[in-house]
Order: sequence, then structure tokens, then C-alpha cells
Amino acid sequence: MATTTHETPAVRASRRLSLGLLLLGLLAPLVPLVIWAVAGEWRYPDLLPASYSTRPVQFLMSPQSRVVEGLTNSAIIAVSVAMIASAIGAAAGRALGLYGFRGKRLVQFLLLSPVIVPPVAATLGIHVAFIRLGLANSLTGVTLVHLIPTIPYVTLVMSSVYANYDRAYEDQARVLGASGWLAFRRVTLPQIFPGLAVAGLFAFIISWSEYLLTLVIGGGRVQTLPLLLFAFLRGNDNAIGAVLSLAFIAPALLLLLVTSKYLSGSSTTAGFGKL
Repeated sequence: MATTTHETPAVRASRRLSLGLLLLGLLAPLVPLVIWAVAGEWRYPDLLPASYSTRPVQFLMSPQSRVVEGLTNSAIIAVSVAMIASAIGAAAGRALGLYGFRGKRLVQFLLLSPVIVPPVAATLGIHVAFIRLGLANSLTGVTLVHLIPTIPYVTLVMSSVYANYDRAYEDQARVLGASGWLAFRRVTLPQIFPGLAVAGLFAFIISWSEYLLTLVIGGGRVQTLPLLLFAFLRGNDNAIGAVLSLAFIAPALLLLLVTSKYLSGSSTTAGFGKL
């Protein structure tokens, strides 16, 4: 049974202050970007721009910028990766978190190998295989290759969640006649959902910000926001770079704010256990 804790006013005030400072630290670096996005002329050492312009925003919405295409591709890929990685990682995390078996540490080490191996070497080998399979230069190929760095993180998060998961509730549901799917949907999923939301957030952000894998496997034909952003940052137009940076940051920041309540252990029954 979940227990209810009563916080004192001082504790609530302290938590709100901590949250406010966290948000301030998170949003403060975005202030120069917002100013640059509407700046017409801004020269050193002026504190504020000498003039303002809507040119960067107009460029962002124009067809030749390809921002809408990049935003659409990034959203499709990141959402697909988050869903697939969450499904695979939840199943693998259950096995690693609930059961002990010979070679478990080796499996955990192999899960980290995509993060340990230099990405350039791994990507070139994957690219050759994807060319032979006809997956190169396609959204499907980019989505599949993004699973390589995301599944390990999701699996490790879900392993920690399941390590502190009490199977007694699930067993009681099965004894009362619930099928395996019904027991999962009504009992297991509500308990692990906070951890699953955090794991999905990690997968989304990793995929959303991925540059090298997208560039190599997509072959420049699959345009995403990171590719466009890096291309414009190599130029000298700070205003365009700023407005693209805001477009790049906004979806991930919004998703982070939506799932922020799951980042604290107080909202989850399952919790984050020790592997």
C-alpha cells in the first residue's frame, strides 16, 4: 500500500524555492537566444540590440529554410524511437531487475557497449550493413540506428525500477483471475509508469539531439533539426542560429516540463531500486 506523507509549510516552501532556482538556471541561458532571435543589429559592447527585426522568424517559417521538414522528421523519429525503445527496454529491464541469472553482469556490460564503443567506428560499420539492407538514406534506417544509443539507457532505468518492484500485487491479480495482459495493464503499468515516462523522456531527448548517426545513416537526405542547426551555426548569421536553437530546444524542454513530476521519487510507487 502506498503511504501518504504530510509536508510542513517550511518543506513545501523549500521545495518551491528549489524548483524556482532550478527553472531559473534552466531558462536563464535561453535569454540571449531569445534576444538574438529578434535582433536586427547587435554589436559589441552594446548590452541590447540597436534594432530589432522579424527576419529570423520569417526565415524560420519560409519553405527554403526546410525547418518545417526538419521539425517533422525529428518529431517522427524521436517519438518512434521513444516508443520502441520503451517497449524493448521495459521487457529487458524486467528480466534484469526481477531475476538473477548466470552472466547477468556480462549482459549489463554489453548493454553499455554501444555507449562505450567510439561512435564513429560503430556508425561506419552500421552504415555498410544498412546500405546492403536498403535502409540507408531513409527515415526507417535513421529510426533503427537511433535505437542503438537509446535502448541501453531505457533498459538501465527500467532495471532500476523493477529492482524495487513488488510482484505481490501482480500475483494477487493473477490469483483473482486476471489474465497476464489485464494484470499488466491494471496493476503493473500504473506502478512502473513514472519510471517508464522518465526512460521514454531520455530516449526522446537522445534521439532528438542525435547528429552523427543521422548524418551518416541519413546521408544528408533525411533532414532533422540538428543537421540544420549545425549547418547554420557554421555560418555568421547569429540571428538565424538563435531562432533555430530555440526551435530545437522548445519541444524537448516542453516534454521535460510535462514529465518533471516523475523525476522525483515521491510520485512513483515502484521507485528506483538498486541493481
